[in-house]
Amino acid sequence: METRDDVHEPVMLGRVVELLSPALTSPGAVYVDCTLGLGGHARAVLEVAPSARLIGIDRDPDALTVARERLGPLAERATLVKAVYDELPEVLADLGVGGVHAVLADLGLSSLQIDREERGFAYRVDAPLDMRMSRGEGRSAADLLNSAPPVELVRILRHYGEERFAERIVAAVVEEREIRPFKSSGRLVEVISNAIPAAARHSPGHPAKRTFQALRIAVNDELATLERFLPAATTALTLGGRLVVLSYHSLEDRPVKRHLAALAADGVPRDMPVVPEHLKPRFKLLTRGAERPPEQEIRSNPRAASARLRAAARIKEA
Repeated sequence: METRDDVHEPVMLGRVVELLSPALTSPGAVYVDCTLGLGGHARAVLEVAPSARLIGIDRDPDALTVARERLGPLAERATLVKAVYDELPEVLADLGVGGVHAVLADLGLSSLQIDREERGFAYRVDAPLDMRMSRGEGRSAADLLNSAPPVELVRILRHYGEERFAERIVAAVVEEREIRPFKSSGRLVEVISNAIPAAARHSPGHPAKRTFQALRIAVNDELATLERFLPAATTALTLGGRLVVLSYHSLEDRPVKRHLAALAADGVPRDMPVVPEHLKPRFKLLTRGAERPPEQEIRSNPRAASARLRAAARIKEA
């Protein structure tokens, strides 16, 4: 997600605004920022769409507080809701909104989560091993690490972190948690570094990066949430409505690519000369493949380096 104004702009801000704003020209058009974060994308979209209304969703109450402050006078056109983004249908139903014109989902962490050490997302500082996007709700990364069976931990590290040394790391974790439960990220980083081969410790990238990614995804049920969100978001879009998704690793990008490609396909054999009306695509892709940030943005905001943007527009009623 976006970072603070005095550090960096939101990721691919100009492109996001360019893609969403054409759907927000009519009076009362509804724009849903499903991962509001600090409100950087939302503020920019509202500034170029003066007649649009914002529904901002975030599971982190701290983010909602900061976003409201950052929106300033624009908050008069905003309704902010504490929810997980796959709860979009329930949010819209509660607000009496039947359809929306633009939806944004930025799947990355906000700087509110990364930069606040007590949140436990960063592996470069010693902090409580939390990683919950909704503070105080559900089990923390420490809870998971201290209680999950070894086979589950291996699955999590392999599937969500694509960690090739998963078994070695889990064996070391299980041995260490028997001595003393894990509470801090620093101790986990030390265990991971000692568990993997020396050559891997000195390869590019932090040795704990994949494990921390895997734990964060598991703690917040991120991939299952994304799978539920995608059909909910595209179903909510009115004719001409647009969806933009920013993902940050292949595990997120794959389901986005698959879902949008299916909606943009006509679903008939290639040799059929005429596509029946009821089988014509409901969406068209607005991006060719996954778009990446320009080099200039990556240089000024290294967190944008892994971003992948995909977008689609509804061209046919459901």
